[in-house]
Amino acid sequence: MLRSRRDALSILVRRRPVIVVAALLLAAASVAIVSLGVGDYTVPIPDVVATVFGFGDARSHLVVWGWRMPRVLLALALGAALGAAGAIFQSLTRNPLGSPDIIGFDSGAYVGALLVMTTVGTGFVSVAAGALVGGLATALLVYLLAYQRGFQGFRLIIVGIALSAMLASVSTWVILNTDLNIALAASAWGSGSLNTVGWEQTTPAVGILVVLWGAAALLSRGMHALEVGDDAAVAFGVRTGRVRLRLVILGVAFTATATAAAGPIAFVSLAAPQLARRLTRSAGVTLSAAAAMGALLLVVSDLIAQRIFAPTQLPVGVITVALGGAYLIWLLISEARRR
Repeated sequence: MLRSRRDALSILVRRRPVIVVAALLLAAASVAIVSLGVGDYTVPIPDVVATVFGFGDARSHLVVWGWRMPRVLLALALGAALGAAGAIFQSLTRNPLGSPDIIGFDSGAYVGALLVMTTVGTGFVSVAAGALVGGLATALLVYLLAYQRGFQGFRLIIVGIALSAMLASVSTWVILNTDLNIALAASAWGSGSLNTVGWEQTTPAVGILVVLWGAAALLSRGMHALEVGDDAAVAFGVRTGRVRLRLVILGVAFTATATAAAGPIAFVSLAAPQLARRLTRSAGVTLSAAAAMGALLLVVSDLIAQRIFAPTQLPVGVITVALGGAYLIWLLISEARRR
């Protein structure tokens, strides 16, 4: 918030959110360092740090940068993207259940990407385009079905849950009616997995997300203005219809990029914004805190997926579903008690 005092411009920043975001980022970086060091070939933590900054030996450089860095970097980037997408839709719906995996936007992105995989190919650009089109088409359909003399967040959530179930049936039908090899690959990818990612997936995904984060920074003011109501937002000079449309496209783009890179990863976008809001004690969800929490949740979940049954590696989506299911139960109980 900006304040002018005697023609001097001062910036007021709440201390707690800044400290929380910094702590979450530090925790995520610490887990990332551990993930870079553990595995079939163990690299000591000091050697990992040295290798990250370009001072390690050739073997450590191969293990850290060639084998493990793409996975860890993508986990951090996708976790931040999913956390931001959850914050956007929970802010728009003003409901803690209003995340893209509950509303069904990630299911639409998954179906769009799956159709491209089974007809065109598995290239990242084409799959990402299919995921974006599928997510936007689902968002439009959910909005049209949920609109009734106005826009209500809870109605959108109910419609989204129903449409998500229908899209799950469509994806199952597509997998059952395609080539066996493609079906097996699509099924493994559909669990939400980082097991086979390399720089060929990480580099374009991170590049796209950097652009999206620039757009998010520009739209964050409008998002927070919409949280206090359309009338107040208009008084602040915000064009509510245009800002809401841009935020929906941005949230779907975050979700589609994550889906194209690693498949649908559930519950990160649901849990991250609310956990961050409780830690920062803020009135609403914020993009930076939700993104930092999302990055921490996904990199921790991926480390668990790698090591819990080592040397067998689980899809990270299995871990997020297990942890997110418990969180969803707790969230539903707490919301019922509050009301």
